[in-house]
Amino acid sequence: MPLTMNRDVFITCAVTGSGGTQDRSPHVPRSPKQIADSAIAAAKAGAAVVHCHVRDPETGAPSRKLEYYREVTDRIRDADVDVVLNLTAGMGGDIIFGGTENPLPVAAGTDMVGAAERVAHIADCLPEICTLDCGTMNFAEADYVMTNTPGMLQAMGRMMTELGVKPEIEAFDTGHLWYAKQLVADGVIAPDALVQLCMGVPWGAPDDLNTFMAMVNNVPAEWTFSAFALGRNQMAYVAASVLAGGNVRVGLEDNLWLEKGVLATNQQLVARAKTIIENLGARVIGPQEVREKLGLNKQAPRS
Repeated sequence: MPLTMNRDVFITCAVTGSGGTQDRSPHVPRSPKQIADSAIAAAKAGAAVVHCHVRDPETGAPSRKLEYYREVTDRIRDADVDVVLNLTAGMGGDIIFGGTENPLPVAAGTDMVGAAERVAHIADCLPEICTLDCGTMNFAEADYVMTNTPGMLQAMGRMMTELGVKPEIEAFDTGHLWYAKQLVADGVIAPDALVQLCMGVPWGAPDDLNTFMAMVNNVPAEWTFSAFALGRNQMAYVAASVLAGGNVRVGLEDNLWLEKGVLATNQQLVARAKTIIENLGARVIGPQEVREKLGLNKQAPRS
């Protein structure tokens, strides 16, 4: 197939995530101030988009508390750097079963709530982008399932669209792309969809190049895509995504290391990605160009 390299690339920084990385690196931010400060530093290093989860400031555990999201978004919006705000809407769909012989009742750590509660912080903070995990999936943990039924995705997608917030489809496997196309066909999300190809997340799409190109080749031409891989392949996928015609995501949500034995900060990962992109002969674009490219709404939060 012909090379379709992207010459105008935006970088997304996934700042902290919800995984159990908080005790593996001192650079993983926990408090709203730390998360915002890390996002601002990433923006100054070249990230046009910052993708934010929130955590309990004391334990580092993932959280859905509205006040944490409000503080993070307020701090980022008040900063002396412009950046597109992308908030997760992936929380609230977690089931931890009780084991292979007694799966029910579900175990501690299960967090299942309704569609309106899953997007409550989106309605309150009104970011330009929020994520929509487009399918149910087994993760590495033995009895944990990320749960996103078609009905839930229809409901959440319509709420996002009505709020004027652009969904970023998180596609962890080819079937997730298939259903995302159905959401467009049903009028739930706009035809010029935004999709993040999530490679190497156990047990979704592996991060080999054949699988990656199968994912890329299933992205409609009128969509915009970005991609990432976990851990040691994060920077390799910066190059792979640009060469395949996409944009890139880096950050501590997906990878803690700058190089072997050296723990990274978010701004260092963004700076490394920027160097790779520019060395390929592409240009790193800023937040205003991203808004124009994706048709984003920069809205004021609700008072």
